[in-house]
Amino acid sequence: QVQVVESGGGLVQPGESLRLSCAASGSTWNVWAIGWFRQAPGKEREEVSCIITSDGSIYYADSVKGRFTISRDNAKDTVYLQMNSLKPEDTAIYYCAASVIVGGPLKWYAADEYDYWGQGTQVTVSS
Repeated sequence: QVQVVESGGGLVQPGESLRLSCAASGSTWNVWAIGWFRQAPGKEREEVSCIITSDGSIYYADSVKGRFTISRDNAKDTVYLQMNSLKPEDTAIYYCAASVIVGGPLKWYAADEYDYWGQGTQVTVSS
C-alpha cells in the first residue's frame, strides 16, 4: 500500500506562483511514477505532469509546459510541482497519484494507470 498526500494549494493572483507537494509513504519502493492531475469545476480531470522515479523522465501537458516544473526529493519521498505564471484557467483541485506499474505507466496521461490517489489540494487563481 502507498499513501500520497498533497499540500501547498491556495489562493493567488494571476501571474503569481505556488509550489505543490506530494508526500508518499508506505511501500514507496513500489512507486514507479508520480503524476499530477487537476479537475476544474464542471470539467473532466486532466493530466498535468508526471515524473518517472526510476530514470527521472518528465512529462508535461501542453497547457502547462514552460510554466510548471516537476521535481522530486528522493530522501523525503516527495514530489513537487512548481507552478509559475499562474492563470485563472489553472484554477482546479490538484491531485497527485502514484503508479506501481513496473517501469512506469505506458501512458503517463492516463489516470487509470495510477493506483493510489491523494485527496487533492485546491488551487485558485483570481484577481
